[in-house]
Parts: sequence; C-alpha cells; structure tokens
Amino acid sequence: MSILTFSILSCTNDSESDLIVAPEVEVITYNNYVKNVINSNCLFCHTSPPQNGAPMQLTTYEDVKNAVLNRGLLDRISRPQGATGMMPLGGTRLPQTTIDAIVKWQADGLLE
Repeated sequence: MSILTFSILSCTNDSESDLIVAPEVEVITYNNYVKNVINSNCLFCHTSPPQNGAPMQLTTYEDVKNAVLNRGLLDRISRPQGATGMMPLGGTRLPQTTIDAIVKWQADGLLE
C-alpha cells in the first residue's frame, strides 16, 4: 500500500520586495526594462489619448523620457504609499527595486 501526498502551493508575499525581482541586465534601457514597467503599471491612464484625468501619455520612449526630465515622473513613483500624487494613482506603489532601476536608467543617460 502506498500513500500519495499532495502539497498545495499558493502565491503569497510578505513584502513589496517579493513582488518583482530587479532586472538581470547590466545596462537598463527603455526597451529592455522601462517600457515593460510603464506598460504594466501606467498605460491604464497614460495611454493615447490619456484617460482618467492623466495629463500626458506615456506610450513612447520620448514620452517617458520627457516625463522623467520635465514632468516629475521619478518623484511621483517614489512617493510613499498613499501620499498625495503618488503613482500609480489609486494603486500600489512600485517595488523599490523597480524604482531604483528607473533611477539608474536616468543616471545612465535614459538609454533607449
């Protein structure tokens, strides 16, 4: 007689750092990392044309680059959860590893 054992696994996370792993690339570019973050977290409102009161679109490299340089994108995504003006609006703050990667992208010259 053999006994069959089942294990049930579920997705859980104890902290926001569990949500997204930092990119495994040495050089962060718009195309290899930032675009996916924007598409997954910002295009609900920052589409073309912008929706839900968003003041600009973030659908292209130039849009996102301009938002970093001139529209305070890094400030808005870096604000504490629930702070006025935190993005994504009404959502959960991006994991710090993601914010750090976008800050690095800017520091490295906003490579496409």
